[in-house]
Amino acid sequence: MRETNCGEKTRVLVVGGTGSLGRRIVKECLAEGHETYVLQRPEIGCDIEKLHLLHSYKRLGAHLIEGSFSDHQSLVSAVKQVDIVVSAMSGVHFRTHNILVQLKLVEAIKEAGNVKRFIPSEFGMDPTRMAHAIPPGSETFEQKLEVRNAIEAAGIPHTYLVGACFAAYFVGNLSQMGTLVPPKQKVDIYGDGNVKVVFIDEDDMAKYTAKTLNDPRTMNKTVFVRPTDNILTQLDIVQIWEKLTGKELDKTYVSANDFLADIEDKEIAHQAGLGHFFHIFYEGCLTDHEIRDDEEASKLYPDVEYKRMDEYLKIFV
Repeated sequence: MRETNCGEKTRVLVVGGTGSLGRRIVKECLAEGHETYVLQRPEIGCDIEKLHLLHSYKRLGAHLIEGSFSDHQSLVSAVKQVDIVVSAMSGVHFRTHNILVQLKLVEAIKEAGNVKRFIPSEFGMDPTRMAHAIPPGSETFEQKLEVRNAIEAAGIPHTYLVGACFAAYFVGNLSQMGTLVPPKQKVDIYGDGNVKVVFIDEDDMAKYTAKTLNDPRTMNKTVFVRPTDNILTQLDIVQIWEKLTGKELDKTYVSANDFLADIEDKEIAHQAGLGHFFHIFYEGCLTDHEIRDDEEASKLYPDVEYKRMDEYLKIFV
């Protein structure tokens, strides 16, 4: 199987192209000059916003390919038209099994036999390091590993991108649960607030994804997104916000025991979210292990000028 060279333009299919990250990946693939295809699934039904978004891609030069996860041959036909497949299917809505739906995509890629690389939907915590995860949030990592195992068993060339919290969900809200905007008066601080976390603008995650597509250095490897200036603590984020607004917030320091108290009384999705927050902000699962420069996106692609979180927070002032 021939591998494309780094910098060579290629045919890319984006699955999940109407999602928050997927729409950015589509635009970055086009910006890189790749011949870009987007899977148009009949499941969008009468969602006029998604339909308009898909047609906007055509104006930018992308191609739409019809395909459904309930029609195996349509997926096979879709992937036969491209060299690389990128999945940006969201796993945010816990237990909707969007992650495991990718197994159908794996089967289609296996049957088609022409795909030179598959990038499944990951982008967050490395599932290989989360065997100890608190249930039910542990299901997310189990499902991602199931997809990985299927990819590797089928001998499909791949790249896994992991390692960062999206700023839209973790920075604008100062990492508060249940909101996406900064608190005005009070802020909860997890533990002592000094655990190192990695944050990334979704636009930059899309840029790094597009860069890895046909880079031989990332073939069959895990690429960590851990830009140095965005390795920050929760207190760092809060202090950046206080400096921008000139107003100090009332801080409540929440112990690990208090954070997890009564977790079993919460609805399933909330339990999963609490578990993920715990691993990130109390255990430091994104930064508790060393990685080499050749495994880290900002070192591999220094030409990407990623957004620092002090700049990101300015949009909320």
